[in-house]
Amino acid sequence: MKEKNNVSKSKWKRLFRKKWFFPALYLGISALLLTAVLWYQSGTNDADQAEEDKGIFDSLSFDGDEEATPVAEQDEVVKSPVAEDAEATVVTKFYDNKADSESQENALVLYDNKYYQSTGVDYAAADGGSFEVLAALSGTVTEVKEDALHGNVVQLEHKNGVTTYYASLEDVKVEVGQEVKQGDVLAAAGQSLFAKDKATHVHFEVRNGDTAVNPETFLNQPVSKLQEAKAESEAVQEDAADTAGQTEQQQADAEAPADENTDAEATPSEEEEEPKPDAGEEEAPKQDDEKQPEEDATSSRSSAQT
Repeated sequence: MKEKNNVSKSKWKRLFRKKWFFPALYLGISALLLTAVLWYQSGTNDADQAEEDKGIFDSLSFDGDEEATPVAEQDEVVKSPVAEDAEATVVTKFYDNKADSESQENALVLYDNKYYQSTGVDYAAADGGSFEVLAALSGTVTEVKEDALHGNVVQLEHKNGVTTYYASLEDVKVEVGQEVKQGDVLAAAGQSLFAKDKATHVHFEVRNGDTAVNPETFLNQPVSKLQEAKAESEAVQEDAADTAGQTEQQQADAEAPADENTDAEATPSEEEEEPKPDAGEEEAPKQDDEKQPEEDATSSRSSAQT
């Protein structure tokens, strides 16, 4: 037994005498300490992060029972009134005074031997067939009628004074007062007397208030772009009106001195041209004075004879 203990002690002594033993021991202890420290910090940071995240979540005042705002109420994007698989293209453009001559020519509609400027765009299929007409925006149906020139007409009212107008329809599927979502089928493309040469088509307009705008400009654009365009247009009109008013005032101020000088020059001539009494008008009182003594003398003689 003693021999075994001596052998084990001698092994430990030989191990302690190794040059690498104590450095390895120090490194092992250091690794354990470092691991313990990192584990402790990690647990503390997770708790702090969880508390911080909870504070941020609470600050948002999010109520799980509250209904989310529909996308359509945030800022809807204007879509084409024709589905992509319909393979319908624009055959009549919107007449723009700033467009080139070719585009303006493609925006004219011939009716009764007269050309009219298009206030919207016309879509027609390549094969001349009918296709579904979709709501470009969510809104309320405000008008459904049959027009003698434009065929069946549907008008939708949207937020902020924006309206969309669909004409040359058939098989209308909506009625006045009905709420529709973007992409709902309104009717099918038909024909109209006004654009008889276009055969089966749909006439589509976008109106910003009372003003028709180019639908192709605002396709795939948020509705807010229409409001920005309207504000810019009103600002331009106001600037033009102010400029015109200033120009008129400047012209009036420039003409005012000339008018005063003309009046001043005209005054002496008017005084010179004042009519003078004739010689006969001046001598008439003298003749009356000469006749007066003769009448008095005659009166005296008559009294004496009496």
